[in-house]
Amino acid sequence: MPDELILTRKDGPVGVLTLNRPEALNALAPRMLAAICDALETFDADEEIRVIVLAGTERVFAAGADIKAMAPASSTDMIRLDTLRYWQRMHQITKPLIAAVSGYAFGGGCELAMTCDLIVASETAQFAQSEIKVGIMPGAGGTQRLTKAIGPYRAMEMVLTGEPISAQAALAYGLVNRVVPEKRFLEEALELARLIASRPAVAVRLAREALRYGVETTLRDGLMVERRNFYLTFDTEDQAEGMNAFIEKRAPEFKGR
Repeated sequence: MPDELILTRKDGPVGVLTLNRPEALNALAPRMLAAICDALETFDADEEIRVIVLAGTERVFAAGADIKAMAPASSTDMIRLDTLRYWQRMHQITKPLIAAVSGYAFGGGCELAMTCDLIVASETAQFAQSEIKVGIMPGAGGTQRLTKAIGPYRAMEMVLTGEPISAQAALAYGLVNRVVPEKRFLEEALELARLIASRPAVAVRLAREALRYGVETTLRDGLMVERRNFYLTFDTEDQAEGMNAFIEKRAPEFKGR
C-alpha cells in the first residue's frame, strides 16, 4: 500500500498481512479497514495463496477503533460513513484466515481477530471488548461472535465491564487456538498456515464453508450444507489422490484440484 498502513508479503502458499500503524496502536480508522479489505481480497484472488495470516506487532494487534475520529460523530454520521461494510467484505473472504495476536486486541481489534478462523496468541496477548468504557457498545460482531466463542455469561461480563482477559484465559475460554511465547507468535501462526496450505485446497474450502455456516445457522441447515460439501469433495482430483495414497501407503501429492 502506498501509505503503508499495512504490509503484505508472500511466504510460499501463505499470504501475510501485517498491520502497520504503530503510532496509533493500529487503531482501525476507515482507511486502515479499507486497506485490510483490499489486501485480503488480493490474496483471496491469488491462486498461489492457500491461507492468509493477519498479524500485528509484538506490542499490539489492534487497540480498537479510531476514537478521536469517532468522538464528534452523530448516528447519521456513522450511518453515512458505514464502516461496517468493511467487516462485511472481510466476512466474504473464502480462504482460511489466521490471526496472529500479541499485545492488545481491544474493541475493534478483538472483533478483527474474531473475523478470522483461527487465532494464535502470544503469552502477552490481551483481549477485550472495551467499547463500554467510552460510552458505546461493540458494533462489528463483538456481541455475536464473542458469545458464540465463549458462551453468553463470559461474553456478557467482557462486554458489560470492558475489562481485558489474558491469553491464557482466552485459551481456557475457547477464544484462541494456542498460546505461545511472544517471540514465536508469528512463526507459530505461519507454521499452522503452512500445514493447512499443504492440505487439499478444495476440501479445505468446503470444510471451512460448512463450519462457518454451522456457527451461523441451525443444526439442521448446517448438516445439510455439510452433507452437500462432503459429496462435492468426491469430484476433486485430490480426493482420488488422497485415498489412493492411503491405500498405497505413501504420502499424497495434493494439487488443489
